[in-house]
Amino acid sequence: MQQDVSTMVLQGIGLRVIRRGAGPSMLLLHGGDGPQDHLPCFARLTERFDVIAPVHPGFAGSTIPEHFDGMDDLVYLYLDLMDALDLREVVLLGFSMGGWAAAEIAVRNTSRLSKLILIDAVGIKPGDRETRDITDIFGLPGGEVPKVMFHDPSRGPNLGAMTDEQLTVMASDRIAHALYTWDPYMHNPKLQYRLHRIDVPTLLIWGENDRIVTVAYAEAYRKLIPGARLVVIPQAGHLPQLEQPDLFVEHVLPFVAR
Repeated sequence: MQQDVSTMVLQGIGLRVIRRGAGPSMLLLHGGDGPQDHLPCFARLTERFDVIAPVHPGFAGSTIPEHFDGMDDLVYLYLDLMDALDLREVVLLGFSMGGWAAAEIAVRNTSRLSKLILIDAVGIKPGDRETRDITDIFGLPGGEVPKVMFHDPSRGPNLGAMTDEQLTVMASDRIAHALYTWDPYMHNPKLQYRLHRIDVPTLLIWGENDRIVTVAYAEAYRKLIPGARLVVIPQAGHLPQLEQPDLFVEHVLPFVAR
């Protein structure tokens, strides 16, 4: 099946949406590394699901609406998207900041959801004010970021091989990522007090060597969501879907089918 990329207008916002595959609906929310449709795991998911993957405004060369200034704007945009598409029994899956957005959606309204899957999600701060729960990726030198993001840092982007256009898109992605996650950094102080409202089966998938949000952070997240399960993928960092795509899909499919 050919990939379908369209632009939907929601409340005056032009939202680029990638839609591919057939089967139960899966709303896939990408992280700060941008759209996931080029990854092998995306193709695997489209074999089983009707995957709906919006591009967060500001990423991949898209425009950030003037009134957008934080995560809440994405959350309500995707609540509107589910209404506009009249999605029912949708599997909501989010990576990193997309996982944070997915959790924020679920605490507001699960009436359209069947399952929730969070992959190395940020969004909470389980420690006290002196504890660095989430590594400050914006404060690290560029060469250090792959060391905290990947089990194998060589999997990081090769900046020397990128075109000027690709570097420009990467820079704009970084600006958008900061807009949605900077203040307060990578979390909503109130989210941990709302996660008890999630009433759909929830799976957390984590890279064993994630040095941005560790497995201990994942365990704190799991305890706050009633009945949630946590699986840890070895030899993977913050992006297990990239470093261990087969293991990643092997955890998603039975959870959804269960």
